[in-house]
Amino acid sequence: MRILHQLVPNFAAGDAIGAHVRRTQATLRAAGWESEIFYDEAQASVRRLGRHFSTFDPHHDGHDGRAWLLFQLSTGSRMTQYVMDAGLPFGVYFHNITPPRYFERWEPGAAENLRSALADVRRLAPLARFALANSSFSQADLRVAGYDPTEVVPVLVEAKELDEAPNERLLRRLRRETDEGGGRWLFVGRTAPNKCQHDLVAAFAAYRCVYDPMARLTLVGGRTSNVYYRSLELLAEELGVAGAVEFTDTITDPEKLACYRAADVFVCLSEHEGFKVPLIEAMHLGVPVVAYGASAVPETVGDAGVLLDTKDPLVVATAVHRVLADSELRGELVRAGHRRAQELSAERTSRRLLDALDRFVVAGG
Repeated sequence: MRILHQLVPNFAAGDAIGAHVRRTQATLRAAGWESEIFYDEAQASVRRLGRHFSTFDPHHDGHDGRAWLLFQLSTGSRMTQYVMDAGLPFGVYFHNITPPRYFERWEPGAAENLRSALADVRRLAPLARFALANSSFSQADLRVAGYDPTEVVPVLVEAKELDEAPNERLLRRLRRETDEGGGRWLFVGRTAPNKCQHDLVAAFAAYRCVYDPMARLTLVGGRTSNVYYRSLELLAEELGVAGAVEFTDTITDPEKLACYRAADVFVCLSEHEGFKVPLIEAMHLGVPVVAYGASAVPETVGDAGVLLDTKDPLVVATAVHRVLADSELRGELVRAGHRRAQELSAERTSRRLLDALDRFVVAGG
């Protein structure tokens, strides 16, 4: 039997990495692989889906050296040394690491963790048998770090989960607000300096001033930095849009779906993304995308969104206005978004995952 176990430092229920890990396991098991999930930390709601890595038995779980490990690498972790010392062949799935400079000003401790994570990427390279990357952007970082061979396998995004019922109470409330007038902007992503929600608030303020004084902005995502989060609240107050900007923090999947279904446009001004799953979610759900074309965002969006080469607030505001005012353009973006989301659906990307593992694990084993 083919055996590949996943190791993930932080196993969470609501984030893209946690969902990818679960879908990877489901894909492997459906294809006849034996696969378990081992974590260092896990949220209570998913803890039962795996085991703490300290319980890993190299003889039983490792099948006396016949098992492979796949390390989900996205942050600094004590699991890095464990993977190196386990005595089993392993590969890496690289979700990318946020450059520490984004956190230096806000969370020095987080910046140090990111420096450690980047060092871990380099430490693992000589021992890893292969590396998978969520995008060509991330693959380039792997190659610089010395990984060989490498392959791009996008994050597994399950469209069926996006078609589930939204939180009806929240959806009704959001739609009542929309009925009063004004377009609704949406961004989904953890509140972090590299996501650049401050640029989004500034562009939104310009949009309200020039085009739509009734517009609203919803920012969905947990707090990576409390200091940065508070600065966003203060910025919204300073720009006079505090009453029109809603910070949801962490919410349930049905609540997130309600936010998507009530949105008129998804606006992303992030400067560093290894892939950006919410872009796929927005396109699948028919929300047109306006985004700053940095890091892996152009690769993820393809030709299905309006990509900008500047974050000048007025330029962003004008682009959003054009999308919302031009029904023909909006329709083209929605149709293109549906096509792009299908291209990156789990149905297709899971095949790419299995093909890569057949080459690196089965043939290379």
